[in-house]
Amino acid sequence: MAIGSDTSTADRLAPSPDRRSGDLPHPQPAVPVPPAQPSAENCRRLLQSDVASALTQQITADSSARPLADGPSAVDERRRRRSRWARLTYRTADCAMLLAASVTAIVAAPAPASLSNFAWGGAYALLTLLILDARGFYGFRLQDTPVDTVARIFAATSIAAMTLTAVRAIAANDPTLTAQTVRLWAFALVFLGAGRVGITLDRRRALRRGETGFNTLIIGAGSVGHLIARRLRERPEFGLRPIGFLDKDPLIDDADEEGLRVLGASWDLEQVVQRYDVEQVVVTFSTAPHAVLLGMIRRCRELGVEVVVVPRLFEEVSNRVEVEHLGGVPLLRAATVDPRGWQFGIKYAVDRILAGVALLVLAIPMGLMALAVRLSSPGPILFRQRRVGLDGREFDMLKFRSMKVAPPAAEQEFVPQEGVAPGGVEGDDRRTRVGEVMRRLSLDELPQLFNILRGDMAIVGPRPERTNFVRSFEEHVYRYGDRHRVKSGLTGWSQVQGLRGQTSLDDRVEWDNYYIESWSLWLDLKIILMTVPALLGRHDAE
Repeated sequence: MAIGSDTSTADRLAPSPDRRSGDLPHPQPAVPVPPAQPSAENCRRLLQSDVASALTQQITADSSARPLADGPSAVDERRRRRSRWARLTYRTADCAMLLAASVTAIVAAPAPASLSNFAWGGAYALLTLLILDARGFYGFRLQDTPVDTVARIFAATSIAAMTLTAVRAIAANDPTLTAQTVRLWAFALVFLGAGRVGITLDRRRALRRGETGFNTLIIGAGSVGHLIARRLRERPEFGLRPIGFLDKDPLIDDADEEGLRVLGASWDLEQVVQRYDVEQVVVTFSTAPHAVLLGMIRRCRELGVEVVVVPRLFEEVSNRVEVEHLGGVPLLRAATVDPRGWQFGIKYAVDRILAGVALLVLAIPMGLMALAVRLSSPGPILFRQRRVGLDGREFDMLKFRSMKVAPPAAEQEFVPQEGVAPGGVEGDDRRTRVGEVMRRLSLDELPQLFNILRGDMAIVGPRPERTNFVRSFEEHVYRYGDRHRVKSGLTGWSQVQGLRGQTSLDDRVEWDNYYIESWSLWLDLKIILMTVPALLGRHDAE
């Protein structure tokens, strides 16, 4: 999928005005004209060849080798200072939490505290900070979820504890060494984890309110560029605020629905960065020459602007990508997981065991919910509906009935809006009071534990869809059928990302296929941990 941008190197000196550059200056050097030729076509070809040849040496020159004319501007210095201050703030907060954990662990020990114990506690705090810094903990992350934060803290504190234990074992023979280290590790994990989770949640709330974030420029105003802009607007907690596009010849000419417009072309990069205080640049697909894009990326680095690039064939890039190098050329090797392999066989077996245990544990609460459904309105306790699962096989999915039974004459097939998945309240709202509460908390989904026990579903996977919708979606929605490579799930990656009910169908399919191609036991655990806050934080029930 190619997205129009700077279509040739000669365009930089073309005399035609840029329609979307606003009042930004446009260089207009004189173009050398060859002597008149008998043929107008030959004249045109010779002109293009001469201009392209003249520009090749200029553009392919390494932009990083050219010194800044006036040095870094005040905007650049302010941007760098703000970034350094943020990193220093996070490091200081983590250091305070680690020192507090060390002191608490030493004071809470049954043995009397000694000066050496405090010294080892300080060394542990310093070592943990160094490990976190080395593992990129203080760099910017697009999706900084509490689960990922705690996982990185767990790894860093564990490595620091093992290193400290080895050093202390060599330095001295202390019979209480293991107990001291375990106590120190536990307090550090709790203190540092709680502190960072609190900071992460507070930062996400501030981002949602629009109180902070990075002004983000998108290079390439085509379909992928507009997709990036839409998703950044929908998820302000990512911290990137799109302010516009940079594209000489955009494939999508008009401003998008939020009014984002094209702010200029490649030669306007520095002026746009300065004018709009840009701190992040996203490079999407473009027909611009390779050297032009490289020059823009290097210039952004000179200006102190972070740059991320959308790779070609991004549909095949998962979180299992390994990078190798053939000389200076990187080679991406995408490791895949076979949905029919032994890993998924183990996953399904564990799911059935966990479903059986959950049914035993939740037997009394589910019995009370069944009684509440029976008393809420006439009709059956369980609602059965044909759904499509693994390999397109149909099965009866179970739910607690949450709505009043409609008379046959009132039933009519729901038709979702184009590009929107079905779900939620369709047509007349017939929910009972009990059903409304159950759907808000997704308690009506608990009978699907029986589907998991029978082998129809899994705990985590793409949500199953009704048979009448599946046949149409497979014909009109890109990669919809790929969702059926695995069993349908009680919860899923797209659901914890907010794609529940009547939301974008394309986005849901994309997230579901990402889950399949990036699957791991850790990803399943992460989704399960994210499901509860996702349910409590949403406003509409599926």
